[in-house]
Amino acid sequence: MTAKSLVSEMMQVQVAIELIELGARLQVLESETELSRARLIRLYKEVRGMSPPKGMLPFSTDWFLTWQPNIHASLFYNIYRCLSEEVGCERLTAFIKAYRLYIEQVLLENADPVLGLTRAWTLVRFFESDLLQLTSCTACRGRFVAHAYSLSQHFVCGICRPPSRAGKTLKARVAKQA
Repeated sequence: MTAKSLVSEMMQVQVAIELIELGARLQVLESETELSRARLIRLYKEVRGMSPPKGMLPFSTDWFLTWQPNIHASLFYNIYRCLSEEVGCERLTAFIKAYRLYIEQVLLENADPVLGLTRAWTLVRFFESDLLQLTSCTACRGRFVAHAYSLSQHFVCGICRPPSRAGKTLKARVAKQA
């Protein structure tokens, strides 16, 4: 094994560890690293102390378009886009940094993160596949996640026009704590 390939493998292991710590599923690790499945499973067990969860990854764009997930997905994706397009970060580096910034921002607001790492990764993949796009709100001019090629000339985001049930979960949580 050459020094160059050893460094590359060590970098792959470091990326895998970061992704595992942030909550990545095995399928995400397999897609984003060149490490073998067996090695990733051993690494996952070492970092998390348990086997990786089984099951399919989310595969529908519709989840990202509902009220609260849309706000969180839009926040994350705008951070990701800024890091990758404007700052010039490499794709995976931008993804990890954007997810960390998203979590930090949500926790600063004393809110619960709605977007898990796997969903955030899926969101980026949906954008790369042209299934989703950012659409500007006609009221606040913010850019929000929407179906690709959907009509958007009269789009109003969930922040400017929240649904009637918005905030009910917060009220229930506050009442439960009291």
